[in-house]
Amino acid sequence: MAEEMRTSTRDLRTLHDRVATWLSGRTGGPVEVSELSRPSANGMSSETLFFTASWAGRRPVRCVARLAPETEAVPVFPHYDLGAQFEVMRLARERAGVPAPRALWFEPDPGALGTPFFVMEREDGDVPPDVMPYTFEGWLLDAPPGRRRELQDASVGLLAALHDTPFTRDELSILLRPDPGRGGGLRAHVDAQRAYYGWAHGDHPIPLLERAFDWLEAHWPDDPGPDVLTWGDARIGNVMYQDFRPVAVLDWEMAAVGPRELDLAWMIFLHRFFQDLTEAMGLPGLPDFMRRDDVCRTYQELTGHQPANMDFHLTYAALRHGVIMARVWRRRIHFGEQAMPDDPDDLVLHRTTLERMIAH
Repeated sequence: MAEEMRTSTRDLRTLHDRVATWLSGRTGGPVEVSELSRPSANGMSSETLFFTASWAGRRPVRCVARLAPETEAVPVFPHYDLGAQFEVMRLARERAGVPAPRALWFEPDPGALGTPFFVMEREDGDVPPDVMPYTFEGWLLDAPPGRRRELQDASVGLLAALHDTPFTRDELSILLRPDPGRGGGLRAHVDAQRAYYGWAHGDHPIPLLERAFDWLEAHWPDDPGPDVLTWGDARIGNVMYQDFRPVAVLDWEMAAVGPRELDLAWMIFLHRFFQDLTEAMGLPGLPDFMRRDDVCRTYQELTGHQPANMDFHLTYAALRHGVIMARVWRRRIHFGEQAMPDDPDDLVLHRTTLERMIAH
């Protein structure tokens, strides 16, 4: 788990000069740009660059640029709508009070860096890491139980604030898909996931994931519930914390319109994924953290909405994560970091968990 995954084929020195040239054009004068760097712990999709920029005598601005990955890097997703991410971050921050990073610039022209990108202010804080997972070691594992519960409740509060904000249809038009008819946002979301699976794995099908899609159809909710703006990748590994309180909510590329339970189930399941890995290694992890009943109870207290259809949504979260992680492992295979397993179902790292979920 500790081995770093390769996520980019771009040269940082070349990017540095192109960033400096582009930013000079944006600010209308000379700009000093520090050496570029990449994060080492979290993030396996969009490419992230860190730098500090100074111009016109103002204080240095610590920046983060997000770029769509190169085709040669075996991207996780087929499309990277960076303009939509930029706008959703702005809406979350300005309308919902969610501490998304301050959005600075969006550049739709690929001429500057070879792909569209956006720049946001860089925040400071502690992030529960993915590598090694926070259930194995680190500040969250070492924290007193009361502080972990404080972090958990505050994280659920992010979802409550976002979901309870009454965005207009025009504000959400960047995320709305053509009217899916019966089923609303959930139908559109699942259909998009099935299309994504076909893009990511159509040449080498994964039978377990296909059975999971069939399970969803057989257990479709009678009432999926109202549609809201969902964060998409709603997990604590995408949050910066200071003193166990959220100060920056990151990674909005999976934002969508759909039921509230999409985010709730994702937050619960992603912890379960790490917890299962930890227990498989004979370590205790955090069994009392992000439990389903606790998360749903807190959410209901904050919003008045009682989470529904959670068996369905947790299974869907496991399926979605399986599609993504199998794509990530295909990237590792491409770069020679991992061999292709004999059984394609082994590309699903939580295979046993998902098999149990769809067994009934």
